[in-house]
Amino acid sequence: MSKRIRVRYAPSPTGHLHIGNARTAIFNYLYARHAGGDFVLRIEDTDLKRNVADGETSQIEFLQWLGLEWSEGVTNEGQTGEFGPYRQSERNEIYAELIEELLEKNLAYKAYDTEEELAAEREAQIAASTMPRYSGRDANLTEAEIAAYEAKGLKPSIRFRVPANRTFAFDDIVKGNVSFESKDIGDWVICKKDGIPTYNFAVVADDHLMEMTHILRGDDHISNTPKQLMIYDAFGWDVPVFGHMTLIVNDQHKKLSKRDESIIQFIEQYAELGYLPEALFNFITMLGWSPEGEEEIFSKEEFIKIFDPARLSHSPAVFDKAKLQWMNNQYVKQLNLEQVVELALPFLQKAGRLPETLTEEQHAWATNLISLYHQQMSYGAEIVELTDMFFTEHVTFNDEEKEVLAGETVPTVLAAFAAQLEALTDEEFVAENIKPTIKAVQKETGVKGKNLFMPIRVATTGQMHGPELPQAIEVLGKEVVLARLRKLA
Repeated sequence: MSKRIRVRYAPSPTGHLHIGNARTAIFNYLYARHAGGDFVLRIEDTDLKRNVADGETSQIEFLQWLGLEWSEGVTNEGQTGEFGPYRQSERNEIYAELIEELLEKNLAYKAYDTEEELAAEREAQIAASTMPRYSGRDANLTEAEIAAYEAKGLKPSIRFRVPANRTFAFDDIVKGNVSFESKDIGDWVICKKDGIPTYNFAVVADDHLMEMTHILRGDDHISNTPKQLMIYDAFGWDVPVFGHMTLIVNDQHKKLSKRDESIIQFIEQYAELGYLPEALFNFITMLGWSPEGEEEIFSKEEFIKIFDPARLSHSPAVFDKAKLQWMNNQYVKQLNLEQVVELALPFLQKAGRLPETLTEEQHAWATNLISLYHQQMSYGAEIVELTDMFFTEHVTFNDEEKEVLAGETVPTVLAAFAAQLEALTDEEFVAENIKPTIKAVQKETGVKGKNLFMPIRVATTGQMHGPELPQAIEVLGKEVVLARLRKLA
C-alpha cells in the first residue's frame, strides 16, 4: 500500500449534500491537504432505486461551493486519476472477479433463500428471544442442490462465510481500540440476487484498489467495520487506519435527523439563504474538531495548516444555530459594501420589494438601505425581515411603543421635528443634515436624552431599536417620514 496519505469522500447520489456528509468531506480534504496527500471523490451509486437524478451533480456543485477541490475522482467534466473508474456502477467487472475468487476459495457461497423465507426465519428468532442473524441454511449446498435451484430459474445471493470464534479489532483514531466477535455476526450478503455487490463488500474493494490509507467517516459506520475487516482479512489486504467521527446532535443532544425540521441540514439550503461558503466551511470544521487555543475564526488555508485528526472530538458535536449565525455575521462584516449589496439585493428583489431591473437611482437607494444593516446582517435572506419598516405603508405599534408615544412631551417634540425636516429641501434630506435637526429640536423644546430620541425613532421607524436614526430617516425619505409624523401629531 502507498505510504502517501490517500483519503476519500464517497457519497451516494441518493440526495443532496447534507451537513454531516459535508463535514466528512471537509475533514478528509483537510487531512489530505495538511499531509500533502490525495483527496479522492468517489461515487457509491449501486443503490439504483434510491439514486436521485441530480444527486451526483448536486454533491459536486456544493462541495465546490464550499471550496473543496479534489485531485482525483469524479468531476462535472468526467473522471480523472489512475485508479478509476470512480463510480461503483462502472466497476461491476472488478467486483465480480473478486467475488468469484472468494467462491473458489470457499470463503463465500451461493444462497437461494427467498425474501419470505428470510423474513420467517427472522420472526422465529425474535419470537425465541435470540439475536436475528442468518442461520446458514444454504452454507453447504451440494452441486446437485445448486443445479436444482438454477433449473428453477432462481438467482442466488452470495454470502460471506463468517469465520468462527474470531475477534476483529482495530485501533480507531477517535475511539481507540475497538473489537467485535464474529459469533455475533451471521453470514452476510456480499452480492445481491441482481448481481450488484453490497456496500460493505464494494467499499473495501474500492478502498484497497484505490490505495486508501485512512478512512475518516461518521460514527454510524462503525457497525459496518467488522464486516469490512473480514474482507480485508479474506484477501490478505492491509487494513487502513480508521477514524469514526462522533455524531452531530441538536440542542436537545439528540442525533441530528434529516426529519428534524428545526435545523436546516442541506448545504444547498444555506447557499439559497445567502450564507457565505467560507463561514459555513469554518462552522462545519469546528463540529467535532477543535484547534489549540480559543480562536474560532479560521480561513481554509489556516485550517489546512493546523488540521490534526488526533484532535477529533470524543464527544458529540452540538449544532448551534445561533453560533452559525454569529460566525456568518463575522464574515459578512469583513465584506465591502459592494459585496454586501451583491449578497442581499437579490433577496429584496425576490420578495417583490425591488424590481428585477433597477435604475441608477433605485440601485443607489438600495445600496443605502442595505448599508444600514451591514454590521447586523447574519445572512443574505435576513435583509428582507430586517428592512420591513422601509416597505410598510401603515405602521403599527406594540404596547411598549405606544407607551413611548404617550409621553407628555411627545407631541411638542414630534411637531418641532416635523418642522425642522420640512425646512430641508429634497437635496438636503441626507443623514448629515438630519442629525443637526434633532439637536435643534432639543434646543427648541428643552427635551433631551431618551425623551427626545425615543419618540422620534418610534414615530419615524415604527421600532424602538434599529440602525443609526439619521441614516434610517434619510433612506425612508422625506415624504414618508413627514406623513408618519403628521399622523401622530
